[in-house]
Amino acid sequence: MYIGDGNDGVKESPNIIPAAILLSSQSDLPAIAELAGVIWRACYPGIISSEQIEFMLARMYALDTLCAEVCSQGVRFYRLLVEDRFVGFASLGPTAAADVLKLHKLYVRPELHGCGLGSLLLKHCEQEARRSGARRLILAVNKRNTRAQAAYQRNGFAVVDSIVTDIGGGFVMDDFVMAKDLLSS
Repeated sequence: MYIGDGNDGVKESPNIIPAAILLSSQSDLPAIAELAGVIWRACYPGIISSEQIEFMLARMYALDTLCAEVCSQGVRFYRLLVEDRFVGFASLGPTAAADVLKLHKLYVRPELHGCGLGSLLLKHCEQEARRSGARRLILAVNKRNTRAQAAYQRNGFAVVDSIVTDIGGGFVMDDFVMAKDLLSS
């Protein structure tokens, strides 16, 4: 468990909200899927179409998909709680390179954006990656999601690649790959 107390080097907000970050279990996956739907439907219109939002939620947050990530792919989910209320989550998993981990997901309820909670959750994932022996943390972010890109840049990430991934259904993910060297930070 991690408790944010304002001494984390987070610079977005001078008033850090006390938060707990807990490793999730398989029993937490339905709540993660439900919260993803709330956050995606609030944050992604204008970035991707509502049809693509629903398509991606149905595929990426189906319980069998989440379970496969946790049970067989080595992905770890972390829940962010504020006053015992589930308000965000992140997931971290292995890549083909033994010393590189990927941040697959990082989401916080939109009404709490700008409070430093996303940075707190990101820093927790960085610590977990270091603990796992990773030297680098990577992520993919939609090219039109400038708010998320700016948040990652404030936290030491830089764009290292540009990718377009066909995800089926006539949709693509048009992303920047961002990375952070964990040894120098």
